[in-house]
Amino acid sequence: MTPEDVKRHFEETDALLTGHFKLSSGLHSDRYLQCAKVLQWPARAQALGEALAGKLREFGAQVVVSPAMGGLVIGQEVGRALGLRTILAERVGGAFTFRRGFEVEPGERIVVVEDVITTGKSTGEVLDLLKDRAAKPVVCCSVVDRRGEERRRFGEEIAGLPVRSLLQLDVDTWDPSACPLCAAGVPLTAPGSRFLAKKD
Repeated sequence: MTPEDVKRHFEETDALLTGHFKLSSGLHSDRYLQCAKVLQWPARAQALGEALAGKLREFGAQVVVSPAMGGLVIGQEVGRALGLRTILAERVGGAFTFRRGFEVEPGERIVVVEDVITTGKSTGEVLDLLKDRAAKPVVCCSVVDRRGEERRRFGEEIAGLPVRSLLQLDVDTWDPSACPLCAAGVPLTAPGSRFLAKKD
């Protein structure tokens, strides 16, 4: 699957939004990738999962771990394609942990699967959880890596681990204090799953 194929999935499902968005990282942007709109279609989710799995086999992972909620569907599809047990990490009190009887064993080789990597913060937090359990994360991946300037400055890795993605996309982000859309009075929306509880 080429980057153009991935873009086509987003375009055909109206999943690349424009406006004024608060990202899960707290940064602001004028574009937002709503992966859920792509992944609601099982055939598309399966195709993207299989394409990601093809980039991961060399790492010999034993378990797929995805942060909830964004990584849940694509993590399941990657796990299916690799034939691996697939679990999720959830935020409790602002920090990732395992619930629902999920756990990893010391020394288990882990792939961390996200839908979109924006800054790598969530991925890094999941890696901290895995290291606390003495597991061995070996690679991080996502459908889209939109770290942009951060990726160019710090390289492809996150916490010393390789990152694999199907599409690298450069999208402008701003600190809220320097956001031109805030300055222009454009209404702000927070579409990410991290903010859902605050809306209820």
